[in-house]
Amino acid sequence: MAYFDATRTVCNPEPDFTRPRLDLPQEVRDRMLQRLRVLYPDPVARSALTGIERIMQVFHAYKPLDLIERERDFTPSERFTEKDVILITYGDLLYKKRQSPLKTLGDFCDSYLRGTINTIHILPFFPSSSDRGFSIIDFETVDPLLGSWRDIEALEARYQLMFDGVINHVSSKSRWFVEFLAGNPDYEDFFIWFAAEEELTPEQRRMIFRPRTTPILTRYETLKGPRYVWTTFSPDQIDLNYKNPKVLLRVLQILLFYVRQGADILRLDAVTYLWNQPGTRSIHLEQTHEIIKLLRDIVSVVAPHVALVTETNVPHDENIAYFGNGRDEAHMVYNFALPPLVLHTFYTGDTRILAEWAGTITTPSETATFFNFLDSHDGIGLLGAKNILSPKELDRICRHAADHGGFISYKTSQDGTEVPYEVNMTWYSALNKKQDGDPLRTQIKRFIASRAVALVLQGVPGIYLHSLFGTHNDHAAVEATRENRVINRAIVDLPSLLRSMRHPKSKKYRINQELGKMIQVRTTHRAFHPNGAQEILSLSSAVFAVKRTSPEGDRFVVSLTNVTNFKCTVQIPLREVGGLEGPWHDLLSGKEFSTKQGLIHVSLQPYDVLWLIPSTWTIGR
Repeated sequence: MAYFDATRTVCNPEPDFTRPRLDLPQEVRDRMLQRLRVLYPDPVARSALTGIERIMQVFHAYKPLDLIERERDFTPSERFTEKDVILITYGDLLYKKRQSPLKTLGDFCDSYLRGTINTIHILPFFPSSSDRGFSIIDFETVDPLLGSWRDIEALEARYQLMFDGVINHVSSKSRWFVEFLAGNPDYEDFFIWFAAEEELTPEQRRMIFRPRTTPILTRYETLKGPRYVWTTFSPDQIDLNYKNPKVLLRVLQILLFYVRQGADILRLDAVTYLWNQPGTRSIHLEQTHEIIKLLRDIVSVVAPHVALVTETNVPHDENIAYFGNGRDEAHMVYNFALPPLVLHTFYTGDTRILAEWAGTITTPSETATFFNFLDSHDGIGLLGAKNILSPKELDRICRHAADHGGFISYKTSQDGTEVPYEVNMTWYSALNKKQDGDPLRTQIKRFIASRAVALVLQGVPGIYLHSLFGTHNDHAAVEATRENRVINRAIVDLPSLLRSMRHPKSKKYRINQELGKMIQVRTTHRAFHPNGAQEILSLSSAVFAVKRTSPEGDRFVVSLTNVTNFKCTVQIPLREVGGLEGPWHDLLSGKEFSTKQGLIHVSLQPYDVLWLIPSTWTIGR
């Protein structure tokens, strides 16, 4: 989001109702009404539109005049550029005595990530009752154990920020659900509930796509008797009922409140489960897509710099449906197929499946792109690679992961059996088994090579905090909590971390230096712009080769990644990479490679990564 780089987007603390009121263009109003008619009968849809327009007008009254002025020159195709790299982290993964965790996070980023990371995705930082922040009690308060809105605003002054819109469910301890339990008629239809468990039939239950193995209905005692409420993720996470337009309006208010507080990107968590309907799979429903499109309509008018990213851990073909037509739904989609494909590539030493898949993916427009991540706070999802990798190949990933000290989490399939859903482990441990005895240099090179794949592909790269210093699996935490996902959520003492990162021979220092340099080079080369062309080169099954070209077509980079522990040699036909004679220069190492008889001759050591450009471009680049 280079246009807003280092520019404040926090709104005024009070609205100014003396300024001219925001008026919706008629074509936008008509489009939004059509979307609402998919959700509700016409009279209800018209009433909801009136409520949404009011919410937008109130939001507009909070906006600083200078932000309104700057937005007039905003270029949607430059929303994301080569300069964008996103750090994914909880607000409290770094610890320092007598300091708020959010302040500690900012200090670390300022000291070690300036010039590399420009965006921070702070995972839910609100009061929560479970699921490491994703069972939100209060959507509008910063958890005091993490800090305050003042800490968030301080971060926003130096970095772009991604906030989580956890809009599928609320905590069972939230005020909304407590009011439901108390029989408050205003909250009667905020949730999906049945008076008797058998009202949701066995046939209907089997149809529902489940990301977990827990029951879909949870019994709660209320003032009006027992109620069986819809709980997609856990008994503590109560699904919201978007068939009630009051729920939609309340959620829209919350999301725009986040924008007022400085959110540049809204991550729509588990958004595929937004609309539930017995008798369907209750994912990917038309109503869900229309709600996302409605939100895009809203931010396009009141906050055009804000991007929507959809988090939908489903097979790739289903996942990319959330782009819509490329201009009317998500600005960015989590690339869930990428992590398991990269693991498969490094486990087998064979790039062919990854290369074939990468050769088919394209961004649908200049205003939509992929979020290329490898690891996250949850784990390494497997569903994205379904139908790309065979069941045997997915099973091989699970066996390798278990052999490397990882765990497997399961979901319930339609036939009632449990099937692997994600691998739980750190990315460093996924690539490196302690008992293998590989030299540290080899481990680090393998790790960096895997990260390079996500850095060169079309899209915006994201890096989970623990991958900045190669954290190993935290088995002690799993044993203490009996929760697989905590294996990758260790809290790190910042002073100890910094001491280690200052030691030139330490793993943390070397990863930070090498990965940091790679990111820094990426952010300075226009060929890595998300709208730049991508061409997969077929050179060797051992080498993942990609040619990236700038949107203007005047610069390109040829990326080569050796995914094996063996030396290999490739020859690149000049006609495939611009036809420029003379030596070629590696942006990462500074080495030069000669051309002869229309070929670039390149020798790659185990896990080498080269980013080649013609040497004539190195001056004045």
